[in-house]
Amino acid sequence: MDFIVLFGGNSYEHEISIVSAITLKKELDNISHFIFVDSAKDIYLIPKDKMTSKHFSSFGYKKDSRLSIVNGGFEKQCFLKKDILRGVVINLIHGKSGEDGQIASLMEFYNINYIGPRIEGSVVSFNKELTKIFAKNRGVNVLDYYILRRNDDFSFLEQKIPFILKPLRLGSSIGISIVKDKKDIEYALDNSFEFDNALLAESFISNVREYNLAGCLVGDEFRLSMIEEVKKDEYFNFDNKYLDFRGDREKKEAQLDKELKNKIIDSFKKLYLNCFEGAIVRCDFFVIDNDVYINEINPVPGSMSYYLFSNFKDVINSLSNNLPKSKNIAIKYQYISKIQSQKGK
Repeated sequence: MDFIVLFGGNSYEHEISIVSAITLKKELDNISHFIFVDSAKDIYLIPKDKMTSKHFSSFGYKKDSRLSIVNGGFEKQCFLKKDILRGVVINLIHGKSGEDGQIASLMEFYNINYIGPRIEGSVVSFNKELTKIFAKNRGVNVLDYYILRRNDDFSFLEQKIPFILKPLRLGSSIGISIVKDKKDIEYALDNSFEFDNALLAESFISNVREYNLAGCLVGDEFRLSMIEEVKKDEYFNFDNKYLDFRGDREKKEAQLDKELKNKIIDSFKKLYLNCFEGAIVRCDFFVIDNDVYINEINPVPGSMSYYLFSNFKDVINSLSNNLPKSKNIAIKYQYISKIQSQKGK
């Protein structure tokens, strides 16, 4: 099975998507095409030998072939003919466009097979408030939270210190602030509101344990990664999450007792089933007093969290052969025919 890697997009995480695509090039030997979406949403076919960060930062990609989306694939206009690029698309566009349902909608509409969250999964994971509601309904613990919108009365926040602020619809630790003193509230609000017009505030808990688990459903079998314990300072901001990015980061499996490990796996399965089929997702969990809480669902994790798997190639190849199928509705115009027959036409 040949893959098409779709990356870039108009998002604060555009550059991280490029890094993810370059990383996957090193991990998968059956990628037939790299397709880049620039900030203007123009689509380009990137030659494999030009998959370098400089090719994008220097805008060299603008000299590459332009593509358009057609039924079943991507069309490249060649001299006197049209070439349709087909394969299983790996949605590697992080953030807006890739994780909010826009790409899922395009793939579904144009009958293109793809690995990534479907529309429903995109919607519930992109909006942190919807994630909380979804998780609670699935029986997974969430931290108490507040939704803040511009022009709200924020005076109550002084009583909630310490707390953490996050843009409601953004990932990758962008726009996040920890407030430990009331004098910092105004700045933290301004910082987060730069990225979204709605915020999520929740209690900040020091020294909380955090674990990551990635996986997917292949047929009736879950294919799960190791569980990674996140080693960090108080929280990941954008710089300490990505500026030390290394595609060869060392795999360190968390040392967990059987009961806690099973709790994390059970929570992952509750969140995944009947919502994220067709995607490799990563769930980030908090553990507080041996209870498991969902922090966030990453429906398009960086580099597909390949480093968490001991057999990533096998997992993604197996998933590509077990993707959800959209039902094609046969249109027979029976109703219109009845109307026409009644009119004698």
